[in-house]
Amino acid sequence: MRFTEFLKTNASWLWAGVLLTFMSSFGQTFFISIFGGHIREEFGLSHAAWGGIYSLGTTASAVVMIWAGVLTDIFRTRILGVIVFFGLALAAVAMAGLHSAVYLPFVIFALRFFGQGMCSHLAVVAMSRWFVANRGRALSLATLGFSFGEAVLPIVFVFLMGYVAWHNLWLVSALLLLFAAPLLWWLLKEERTPQALAQENISPGMNGRHWTRRQALSHPLFWFMVPALLGPSAFGTAFFFHQVHYSEIKGWDHIAFVSLLPVYTAGGVLAMLVSGWALDKFGTARLIPFYQFPLSIAFICFSQSADITFLFVGLLFFAMTSGANATLPNAFWAEFYGTQHLGAIKAMAAAVMVLGSAIGPGITGVLIDAGIALDTQYLWIAGFFLLCSLSMLIGVSRSKSALQTILG
Repeated sequence: MRFTEFLKTNASWLWAGVLLTFMSSFGQTFFISIFGGHIREEFGLSHAAWGGIYSLGTTASAVVMIWAGVLTDIFRTRILGVIVFFGLALAAVAMAGLHSAVYLPFVIFALRFFGQGMCSHLAVVAMSRWFVANRGRALSLATLGFSFGEAVLPIVFVFLMGYVAWHNLWLVSALLLLFAAPLLWWLLKEERTPQALAQENISPGMNGRHWTRRQALSHPLFWFMVPALLGPSAFGTAFFFHQVHYSEIKGWDHIAFVSLLPVYTAGGVLAMLVSGWALDKFGTARLIPFYQFPLSIAFICFSQSADITFLFVGLLFFAMTSGANATLPNAFWAEFYGTQHLGAIKAMAAAVMVLGSAIGPGITGVLIDAGIALDTQYLWIAGFFLLCSLSMLIGVSRSKSALQTILG
């Protein structure tokens, strides 16, 4: 199917995916962290305390995701998506009215669960299940919402902070989510049920089977993938979480940092589209072991950035992995484990990734307060991503023959 025909035929489903991924921004670290300085100042929190609260709320959301993610195997995305949008809007309202740090972990939990957790999970599971032959293409297009959110929202909201109280900006976020809910309902008016679709588009995994979550967890490949699931969410999250502190120690204005995010986004979009094309052509087994290598280079650049040029270069390498991360891991689960129980399996993977995003800011915050500079930490992180690539290479190499039995 030609690209233009693909877009025309599947426009409503693809736009629904874009909407879900874009609206997840209000629960993503890159958005929440732009308020980090105001939150720490208002409630008198240290880096470790703010990172600990963020980690606590995010860890709780990861635990709940293990159960909640299974709902995508049962209910329509149309119904779940609207519920999730309303939940995220309520969380934004709660943040707007927050006047005590006691309730902050609960608000962070709600933002992370409904935003980073369920919005993202709904989008990628739907695309992976609805599209088989063009799975990579669909994922790369639907996840453009992530990139658009990263490019637009930080600059707009940091600019607005100069004129509007930060509490009120969360009310703006809630209004956008309330507007998005009926739009999603309309886009998916012809959506099919997950069960019916799974029967129509049979896409088995290794050894021609549809793996259950329990079977996937008992297979070594899952555990070889765990470091790679944790890494980008843990340390990518930590990088954006500490963007205000990072800018301060480098002697840059915060607006200078966020002004480079559109460059990062553009690189991510390009990487996303290229990886989607490559995925459909070569399959995930050949690509996924190497896609985190650019992150090692990125964190070396962040560590050694004497001026903002190094940040620019680092963000481009970061974007290579970030863009591929929107397509390759999400297609990986469908390709290796099948689509029948994809929601349950992907929910476990999503829980690991959300857990990673909880660990990263907490660890780095504690180390900052302990006197270990971010520059040093980022060199350690660069080494970690090399180990992630090695782990994926070993795991996929061990399992590739089982996959080839169904690929012919």
